[in-house]
Amino acid sequence: MNDFRTAGHAAVDLLADYLGGLPEGPVWQEMDPAARERLLTLPLPQRGRGLPELVADIGADVLPYPMGNGHPRFFGWVNAAPAPAGVLATMAAAAMNPSSAGGDHADVHLERTVVRWIAELAGFPHLPGAGLLTSGASMATIVALGTARSRAARQLGVDVREEGLAALPQLVGYVSAETHSCVRKAVELLGLGSRSLRTVPTDPAGHLDPAALRLRVKADRAAGLHPFLAVASAGTVNTGAVDDLAAIADVCAEEGLWLHVDGAYGAFGLLDPVIADRYTGLDRADSLALDPHKWLGVPVDCGCVLVRDPVELRGTFSLVPSYLRDENAGGLGWFSEYGIEQTRPFRSLKVWATIAASGREGIASDVAHCTAMARRLGELVAAEPELQLMAPVESSIAAFRFAPDGVSDELLEQVNSALSVEVQRRGRTFVTGTLLNGHEAVRACLINPAVTEADLAVLVQEVRAAGADLLAGLSAS
Repeated sequence: MNDFRTAGHAAVDLLADYLGGLPEGPVWQEMDPAARERLLTLPLPQRGRGLPELVADIGADVLPYPMGNGHPRFFGWVNAAPAPAGVLATMAAAAMNPSSAGGDHADVHLERTVVRWIAELAGFPHLPGAGLLTSGASMATIVALGTARSRAARQLGVDVREEGLAALPQLVGYVSAETHSCVRKAVELLGLGSRSLRTVPTDPAGHLDPAALRLRVKADRAAGLHPFLAVASAGTVNTGAVDDLAAIADVCAEEGLWLHVDGAYGAFGLLDPVIADRYTGLDRADSLALDPHKWLGVPVDCGCVLVRDPVELRGTFSLVPSYLRDENAGGLGWFSEYGIEQTRPFRSLKVWATIAASGREGIASDVAHCTAMARRLGELVAAEPELQLMAPVESSIAAFRFAPDGVSDELLEQVNSALSVEVQRRGRTFVTGTLLNGHEAVRACLINPAVTEADLAVLVQEVRAAGADLLAGLSAS
C-alpha cells in the first residue's frame, strides 16, 4: 500500500496541475507523430512496473494530448468538461469496484437516490424502480424503446419475449429528420427495422410538426399498420431546438402511442427560467433519456433512462436465474432486471458527488449561464456581416456559417465543409461541422460553465479568420 499511497498522491497532484492548466494551453492539437506511434506500438511488458513510474508515463504520454473538451473554448459536439467532484468520486468508485447489478451495498441504494435526483432536476415524475443509470443515452434509448415495443406487443396479444418478432404485426414509429441517430440504431437492434420509422416533417427551425404527426399516424393506421411510438427532442444536437412537447404528447395520448423524449443533451435546459416554458409537456412522456455526462459534467460514462411505469420496464427485462437469486434484493429486485447490463459499474458515486457539490441552485445557475452565453454568441454572429446564423438559439447551441457577400453558393459550401477542421487545427478554439437545411455549417455547443464572452469573441474571430484563409486558397486554385 505504500507504493499506492505515494503514486496516488502523485496522481492527484498531476491531475490538479493538468486541470488547472487547461485554459492556458491550446484547446486541441494534433498528436506528435512519435508520441502517436509510441502509443500504437507499445509492446506487451514482460515484467511489471511500479505505480509511480506508471503515473509518470501518464503525465508524459497521455495528458499532453487531450480531446480538448476540458478547455472553456471547446464547443465541439456535446462533450463536457469533467466536474472535479466527479473525478474524485470516480477514483473512490474504482477502489470499491462492485458490480452494481443489485444486492445490499452502498452503490445500489445510492443509484436509487441519484436517479430520483435526476428525475427531480428534469421535472419528470418518478416512482421507485422507474429508471436506472446506463452507459449513455444510446443505451438508455434501447432500454426505453425496448419497453415501448414490449407494451405494444402485449396490447396486441403477443408476448414478444416468448414468441419473438415473427408473431408481431408491423409496428411503426415516428421521428423527425433532426432525431438523434441512436433512435434508429435502437430500432434496428430491437429487430423492428429502420423502415418501421416514419420521418415526420419539421418547420424551418427543426421542430417536429405535431399536426403532420397526427396525419401520418391516422394514415398508417388506416393502412392496417400499428403505430406505437413517437420520439420528440428536448434539444436537438444540430441546433438545440426543443420540440412542442405538449402538442406531441396530446397526439400520443389520442392515438395511444408511447412518447419517448430524447433529452440527452438538452433536457436540463428547463432549469433556466428564461427558456423553461419550452419544455412544457416533458413530464407527460412515457420515457426520457438523459446524459448526466453532458450538461451536468459527470465524467463519462453516465446516461440515465427514466420511465413512467416501472412495471413495464421490469417486465421487459427481468430474468433471474437460480444462481442470481438474492434474498437481500428487496421488493424492487436488482437493477439488472430493468435493463440489459448484468455486471454494471459503480456510476452513481460520481453522479452523487457532481450534483451534491453544486446543489440544485448551482446546477441551475450553470445551465442559465450557458444558455445566456449561447444567446450572446448568436448576437455576435448576427452582428458579423461575414457570418450567417442558421437557426434561432433556443438552448445552448448556435449554428452558423461563413457567408460573405459576393461568393458563389458552391464556393461557400466548400469553405464551410472544411471550416471546422481548419478552426480545430489552429488550436485556439474548437467547433464541429454539420449540415443544416442542405447547407454546410459549424455548430458551437456551450455546456461548460467556465465559458466567458471573451471566449466567444475568440470563437467568432477564429471562424472568420479560418474562413477567409480557406476562401482565399480555394479562390486561388
